[in-house]
Amino acid sequence: MTNGDNVLFEPFTLGDLELPNRIIMAPLTRARASQPGDVPSDMNARYYAQRASAGLIISEATQVSQQGQGYAYTPGIYTPEQIAGWRKVTDAVHAAGGRMHAQLWHVGRISHPELQPGGELPVGPSAIKPEGSQVFISADSGMVDIPTPRALEADELPGIVEQYRQGAENAREAGFDGIEIHAANGYLLDQFIKSGSNHRTDDYGGSVENRLRFPMMVVEAVKQVWPAARIGIRVSPTGSFNSMFDADPHSTFRALARKVQEAGLAYIEVVEDSFQGNHENGRPESVIDAIREEFTGAYIGNGAYSRNEAIERINAGRCDLASFGRPIIANPDLVERFRQDAPLNEWDASTFYGGDERGYTDYPTLAESQ
Repeated sequence: MTNGDNVLFEPFTLGDLELPNRIIMAPLTRARASQPGDVPSDMNARYYAQRASAGLIISEATQVSQQGQGYAYTPGIYTPEQIAGWRKVTDAVHAAGGRMHAQLWHVGRISHPELQPGGELPVGPSAIKPEGSQVFISADSGMVDIPTPRALEADELPGIVEQYRQGAENAREAGFDGIEIHAANGYLLDQFIKSGSNHRTDDYGGSVENRLRFPMMVVEAVKQVWPAARIGIRVSPTGSFNSMFDADPHSTFRALARKVQEAGLAYIEVVEDSFQGNHENGRPESVIDAIREEFTGAYIGNGAYSRNEAIERINAGRCDLASFGRPIIANPDLVERFRQDAPLNEWDASTFYGGDERGYTDYPTLAESQ
């Protein structure tokens, strides 16, 4: 390899965490938490430990409260049993030589009364139904429609901020190396950020400054628990999944990047091109430019990268690291396969969400395939 070809496999300092390479395991919902209680299990620990050669593992989205849950079988991080389950996972990852951040999640309006405490309506910044969006509420439910959410009252927001702060505290107890704040893909913080889902007329809606107020309250709350060097945030500026859009993503996410810079966070992970839907064809290069101009921390590019595209974009200064989803589901040794430029296993999309070991821990490594 030339030096340029080798860049993906070079060590990188992310905040104050030393990574052995620039290949990140993206946060990937797999809906395999054990029941009752949405608790991470020994099977989940095996799955993550298999992928510990990644520079950093970002956990699947993990709800900070029951109110924050939008799908059946997704793990939480708000009960003692869930914390103990995650400790099994982080211990296994660390024993395999890996590093792992917890992704903290509140789905907001993307839920259903069947999943909510007391059968209540899901909540969001505004009472706007996410047209066409669906969730699954049990193993037998199939995908079900989402009702119109209830708009959160301003005096409820500090309580949700506290859910994130406590989630950050619980992630520390569970042995994670840091946290990622989930502000992407049409969930609660993204709903506040984007103009299409936030029609509020109080201090949390309208101007970009107001729409960023609540997400930045969450950032400041988790900084009470973790140093900024161990915190990242995930955003999807032009993502359309969950009926999302913003009237001016260039300005909105430039402003967000400026605030994240001021907060001193270690990284921004940007969903640039999503199989779940995107308003732009290809990567939103002008938005990427705006984020890069305002934020001097690490930029993690996400969204259907190939090995060679990741190398090219890092060398071109378009990103510092690359996160991979479906390829690392199907290839637990993705780092080694990329290093050798070896063939990849194909993923089985029918096993992405829910189920058992099949399509989860049974993908062979390159050594096992030979």
